[in-house]
Amino acid sequence: MNKVVETRTDDSSIGFYMDFFGFRERPFTLVPDPDFMFWSAQHRRAYSVLEFGILSRAPITLVTGGVGCGKTTLLRELLRQFGTRVTVGLISNAQGGRGELIQWVLNSLGVPFDPSRGYVQLFQQLQDFLIDEYAAGRRVVLIFDEAQNLSPESLEELRMLTNINSGKDEVIQLVLVGQPELRDMVLDPSLRQLAQRIAASFHLQPLDEKSVIDLVAHRLRAAGGTGAEITPDASRLVHKTTHGVPRLVNQLCDMALLYAWSTDHPQVDASVVQSVLDDGVFFAAQIAAEEEKRR
Repeated sequence: MNKVVETRTDDSSIGFYMDFFGFRERPFTLVPDPDFMFWSAQHRRAYSVLEFGILSRAPITLVTGGVGCGKTTLLRELLRQFGTRVTVGLISNAQGGRGELIQWVLNSLGVPFDPSRGYVQLFQQLQDFLIDEYAAGRRVVLIFDEAQNLSPESLEELRMLTNINSGKDEVIQLVLVGQPELRDMVLDPSLRQLAQRIAASFHLQPLDEKSVIDLVAHRLRAAGGTGAEITPDASRLVHKTTHGVPRLVNQLCDMALLYAWSTDHPQVDASVVQSVLDDGVFFAAQIAAEEEKRR
């Protein structure tokens, strides 16, 4: 790389390759952004399952997928669609026993509570809140992101929350989102009662080659580019290297654009991507190579 990178404290003013390619913003930022959402066939199906779970008043909806497959971005898109008739509690990386879990839930819903109170009192406070919301014509949806971090005991406690529902109406619905091991946890015989309440589920797979090519072009255009700043051959190499994991696709494409800018390449072609890989700056590729050696 033969250009000096100027570091500035205001990220919005960092040039890097932005002016060179004419982008309004970085096309491959790792922050989940619904505006950059790429609707592959399976992401559409996953979103439909999430939406169906909410609209059909399913007690529990389950969406799983590997790290970086786009689960959180799907969640953020879903949250944008909720109206005032739904109260949403979003809980990420919740851990601890059942007493702590009920505190996570109350906190996500913006319900003030005294942490020194016992579990029974906190549960009653949550139940009162849910009934009040129902009386006001609002349902409550609790979304647990990274739910694989919950213990089996906590998952069972979540099932118990759905017991608050009575009659034909649901006052609370749960959406569990997590990595593949979450599905294995739910299928354990000890959690069969939880599994029986999952009315809708979907497992996100990595993207195939064509979808990666389409994803790359889509994000380039969404950032103000033409979509041709990265060639299809380059995208094929990106797919081969990342195995179609969207987060890794973003990382490698971002670095490839930086390399192209630094060497005055008007496009990222396969040779530019290969230069990134040869220099060892794409750390995920090194991890994959080490894993391959151990097999």
